[in-house]
Amino acid sequence: MGLLSLVLLLLSAQWSCAQEDPLLPFSEHLDPEHNVRLKWGFDEIQGTILFELTVNTSGWVGFGFSPKGGMTGADIVIGGVGPKGSYFTDRNAEGNSMPVVDQKQNYKLLSLTESDGRTVMKFQRSIETCDEKDLPITNLPMKLIYAYGQSDDIVYHNNRRGTKEVNLLKYMPRVSPPNSKYFDMTMANFSVPANQTYYHCKITKAPTFDRKQHIYRIEPVITNSDLVHHLLLYRCPPSVTEPSEAQCYTRLSINECMETVAVWGVGGGDFELPEMAGLPIGGNVGDFFYRLEVHYNNPNKSAGRVDNSGLRFYYTSELRQHDAAILMTGLNLGPGYAIPPKAKSFLTYGLCDTAYIPQVLETPNDLQVFSVMLHTHLTGRKVRVGHFRREKQIDFLAADENYDFEYQEVTNLGKTKTVKLGDKLLVECTYNTETRTTLTWGGLSTSEEMCLAFLFYYPAMNLSACASFPNLTTLRSEMGTPSQNAWLNMMNNMIWNDTSINKYQQTLKKIDQLVIIADSFKNISLNQGMIPDLKVMPSEPCMSACAIKSLALISLLLCLAVNWAL
Repeated sequence: MGLLSLVLLLLSAQWSCAQEDPLLPFSEHLDPEHNVRLKWGFDEIQGTILFELTVNTSGWVGFGFSPKGGMTGADIVIGGVGPKGSYFTDRNAEGNSMPVVDQKQNYKLLSLTESDGRTVMKFQRSIETCDEKDLPITNLPMKLIYAYGQSDDIVYHNNRRGTKEVNLLKYMPRVSPPNSKYFDMTMANFSVPANQTYYHCKITKAPTFDRKQHIYRIEPVITNSDLVHHLLLYRCPPSVTEPSEAQCYTRLSINECMETVAVWGVGGGDFELPEMAGLPIGGNVGDFFYRLEVHYNNPNKSAGRVDNSGLRFYYTSELRQHDAAILMTGLNLGPGYAIPPKAKSFLTYGLCDTAYIPQVLETPNDLQVFSVMLHTHLTGRKVRVGHFRREKQIDFLAADENYDFEYQEVTNLGKTKTVKLGDKLLVECTYNTETRTTLTWGGLSTSEEMCLAFLFYYPAMNLSACASFPNLTTLRSEMGTPSQNAWLNMMNNMIWNDTSINKYQQTLKKIDQLVIIADSFKNISLNQGMIPDLKVMPSEPCMSACAIKSLALISLLLCLAVNWAL
């Protein structure tokens, strides 16, 4: 390699590193000429969204949200760096005229710089400001508008303006890298059994590549949408050397393949990885076999159905900065764990203690988590992932306060969150079994339950699971039934009411957990851990103006009623 080529390569690497901001993982050029670039990230738990607008101008810049794509009714910020310093205001447009300054300034300027004919404006606001002059940011695509001037005199922008529709909170870039191709891994004319629940597994090889490729998009290929509940692809260890096909979890070779590579759940769609990461395949990754798992949920026990469902993987030889991977966390699936009936809100927990990862990996890294898929079955109502450091909760890594079994998808966290080695992750699931009269056991069936969080992260490690399971010996002892048979009889014959449900839940939370770390080659570490206290979710930042007015009116009427009575 020549000296000039080496210098250019190093400069390119430095530029690439400089562009990666964990708080601003998403970016779009808003104009065809690439003069206006928006980067953003968000935190739905805290209710905030962060923007960085870069415009090729030394004049003023404007950005905002529009109901219909024009000026009328638009929520706008205007800023720049002038002879007297920087300026920045929150405004609203009443028509095709100068936007007026809002009485309430809900946008917070973080930085504003100008150099080499380029202005960079970084600012933040609440996702929902509860200001009638500001447009709420929703899960639907929004019309973004921009404009800029050639000087700091805020005058008519002429043709230096535009509109682009972007889904900020459910963003999925549709990139087509050079040399992009795809391959499918699917079932092949599989006859679905007339069982209510059935897991089928197919061990097969992916296409062979002479050098590493990066998968950047995963799409479901579904031929029976009423039967296919979820899809999983696992990488097998080198000990698995032959293709096979059978009911899942019935053969040793099938059970050995446990490193999650891809996941899709009912109601979900395509999944696009962020620009800095890709799932590696081929080359030095190794020539592994893979296990495709399809969960068929067939409540009507339909017979004679043939299925070819699976996953489509888009890949490129243009490698990204990081290899990505998926880590399964939560409550380990095992026998002897039950959720009582008649429970309005029953909690279960799965603990991942990353301090034990070095016991199975020689060179572990911190995890940069960018997406997550939360998973329970029919009785799941909420899933939260608490993040602990030095025994204190520092964040919620992810949360779904309105979990819907029929709508499971991989969701972007909105920013890259760092899980340091030594941190703990607590997956908490809330269940409602008010309509059930018997115990709900943990298990594979849709009528049974799970409590899992699949974490998408980089850089990739040969790690498959970080989960926990209650110490059943301690559980039986605390419940006063040391033997397994006596415990099962007690659980099945228990009169379940608020008192017994609460006692059982408190017992499950206070006893020791068996923390399980597994690598890609089935090396496992077993340690003890305790469930930490999880804080409540932050309250909504505000209520709508209508709700506030309604509450004010109700309060006024109550005051009048009390005064009248006195």
